[in-house]
Amino acid sequence: MKVTKIEPSPPWRELYPFESHWCEVQGGRLHYVDEGPANAEQSLLFVHGNPTWSFHWRNLIRANCEDFRCVVPDHLGCGLSDLQPHPLRLAEHIENLCELVQKLDLRRVTLVAQDWGGAIGLGALLRERTRFERIVLFNTGAFRPWFIPWRIRVCRWPIFGKLALQGANAFSRAALRMTLSRTRGLDPQIADGYLAPYHNWTRRAAVYQFVKDIPLGPRHPTWHTLGEIEDALPSLADLPKLLVWGMQDWCFTPACLEKFRAAWPEARIQRLVDVGHWVVEDAPQESQQLLARFLTDSPSAATGAGL
Repeated sequence: MKVTKIEPSPPWRELYPFESHWCEVQGGRLHYVDEGPANAEQSLLFVHGNPTWSFHWRNLIRANCEDFRCVVPDHLGCGLSDLQPHPLRLAEHIENLCELVQKLDLRRVTLVAQDWGGAIGLGALLRERTRFERIVLFNTGAFRPWFIPWRIRVCRWPIFGKLALQGANAFSRAALRMTLSRTRGLDPQIADGYLAPYHNWTRRAAVYQFVKDIPLGPRHPTWHTLGEIEDALPSLADLPKLLVWGMQDWCFTPACLEKFRAAWPEARIQRLVDVGHWVVEDAPQESQQLLARFLTDSPSAATGAGL
């Protein structure tokens, strides 16, 4: 087995007290959390980005699992999932998520996504369109990249990038501070939770691969995957949407929010002016309140109800 081995009860486990489940997908076992009533009428599908894992959504899981079925996967190579059998592209992560949704037979789903999870989640939604009812996005993108921040570009440099990200765990460690604006740093117990799965060179391979999979131009296969998602965004006009944006994010900047707003002028938007990239860590109370209000107030689309 290639599953991450972590000591049975590290301190961060108190913050993440969820039972583990695994789903066989092409390439390995996908770890996921499945909390809440299995017969709930509606599901929340939380999709993480890089360099995080399902731990990122722990507070929103606990806040919503009484009323919703909360399904929260770790991408292959991330969190407690198996290692990637080979460096995966965006299209393969989308395929894995689709397989999880199909095998769990999720219905009336609200997608909740952040960072790479936006592109992965929206890609799966477009493939499994009738299963989804709502969209909630925190700082993310699903477009052909028109800019790449220098802090990301240096992580792609040959030799240096691999040694820094896989060797020194620089990307994950930097994220503990660079993703925040309102708060100066995470509680050590929370920081340990983010770092726990990425404890050696091998387990950090996916962190580096996600960075390498950011396409610089149309010669890269993921450029076309992102382009297909971007071009299809207007087709989702009928789904209720909430876009929650940390306006101090240097990666998925307010310009990304404006691109979503252009595709979805009807979307509900909440700008958090002093918040960074990890909105759910920088503004945990607002994140919970905004999601709860949206789920209560927004009419659910009828597309998935009749499945």
